Amino acid sequence: MFIRAYLRASTNGQDARRALEDLQTFAQERGLLIAAKYEENESGASLKRPELFRLLNESHPGDVLLIEQVDRLSRLNAEDWQTLKTTIAAKRVRVVALDLPTSWQLASQGDDLTQRMLEALNGMMLDMLAAIARKDYEDRRRRTAQGIAKAKLVEGKYRGRPENVEKNTAILSLLAAGNSWSEVVKATGASRSTLSRLVKAAHHKQNNLIA
Repeated sequence: MFIRAYLRASTNGQDARRALEDLQTFAQERGLLIAAKYEENESGASLKRPELFRLLNESHPGDVLLIEQVDRLSRLNAEDWQTLKTTIAAKRVRVVALDLPTSWQLASQGDDLTQRMLEALNGMMLDMLAAIARKDYEDRRRRTAQGIAKAKLVEGKYRGRPENVEKNTAILSLLAAGNSWSEVVKATGASRSTLSRLVKAAHHKQNNLIA
């Protein structure tokens, strides 16, 4: 039996190794040794995780996939979670999570009946925590979208890419000098929709000044 630690963070700005010390302490307290570590910065909501699947490909029946929290393994939707579970089951790998005490005994050898009962119980708990992790992921995405919409419509805090005033002025100058739209698009790389927006804005500003 090999203990394989899986360390995942969502973005490159986060440290996937942050939980390593806790995983090592867990293993040492049980007289175990982490044989391999797999680290990556990928979303838990995606199955595109090369290191996780490298871990599973290199695993043997009875090996332990050790994680800090269930959400490090999955924030997947129901279909993708079922796909991952099927892969784990086919490899006969035991998932042990520090936030799932019912899984801890799977890190040690036991008689066949006890192990099968623990794996069944652990499977149900994993399903529950994976569903909670997915809901948390969806709730955070919804709150982020709501916050951006509010900032756009009410507070004006979310402005996206700042306007390139110098470039826009040059575009209007080229048009005013009699250059065709095609010539301006070719010279500046701006799209026709950008030219249309700038011309409309300039006309609106001129009409306000006349009024």
